[in-house]
Amino acid sequence: MKQYKRRPGDRKEGRLLRSIPGFSKFIPFIMPQRNDRSIHYAESFEITKLDRRLRELRVSGYKGIGILHFMIATYIRTVSMLPGINRFVVGRRIYARNDIEVVMAVKRDMSLNAPETTIKVHFEPTDTIFDVYRKLNEKIDEIKTSDDTNGTEDFADAVARLPRFLIRFAIAILRMMDYFGWLPASLTEISPFHGSMIITDLGSLRIGPVYHHIYNFGTLPVFIAFGAKYHKYEVNRHGQVEDHKYVDTKMVLDEGTVDGHYYAQLLRAFRYIFDHPEVVENPPSRVIEDVR
Repeated sequence: MKQYKRRPGDRKEGRLLRSIPGFSKFIPFIMPQRNDRSIHYAESFEITKLDRRLRELRVSGYKGIGILHFMIATYIRTVSMLPGINRFVVGRRIYARNDIEVVMAVKRDMSLNAPETTIKVHFEPTDTIFDVYRKLNEKIDEIKTSDDTNGTEDFADAVARLPRFLIRFAIAILRMMDYFGWLPASLTEISPFHGSMIITDLGSLRIGPVYHHIYNFGTLPVFIAFGAKYHKYEVNRHGQVEDHKYVDTKMVLDEGTVDGHYYAQLLRAFRYIFDHPEVVENPPSRVIEDVR
């Protein structure tokens, strides 16, 4: 594959899409705020087969591997097939992101008053669930075993100490810089508002998922929340009662990046991978590149 050469109009984290239809380019002007364009979707995924496979992997040495790792691996595999999912809108323009950046909130421990921070993990479209397991656990362990704050917390603490009018002024400057692509890479790297997707595992809190808003600041186009797994007894076609396991998932998606039909393909891909969890254990045979 010929290496892409950066062109005028591209950003550090992505390239400007020039060949998409004019109507798609028009949408960010009609609905400039990300929450104006957000669509909400709920799905209950059956995980009977997946839960069995995750137990096998834990027994084989992948301690703690679970739904979170699988959900991220599923998203990554979907991006390899449907690269438009990894687009973002900023400055009323649509870009294809250079890599896959997953953001999530992490508590240093599960006590009520424990501080919460965010982490960002970089992935490639060829990554498997085992790559996700390694990269994610390395980042989480780094946060939980360190007494130091990370860059996100340091920046937030520094800005929060300013008088209110200066905070508003600083945020306005950041918004303007982001609009024109002038934010330094060091800031977008620590920003929890810039990335491919943000995910929250509410199952770890033993509650169901919520529709979480996507942020108008930054570039995040997808927010995925999933809850605790649960049992459901169902009658099969032979009249026998079977025990099935499910997990409820809720997604908030930015329709400024792709249309509803494209997102429908995303959800069909998610269903297929949940039915065939072994898919994410090997790299994809092919990675599809987004349009120019």
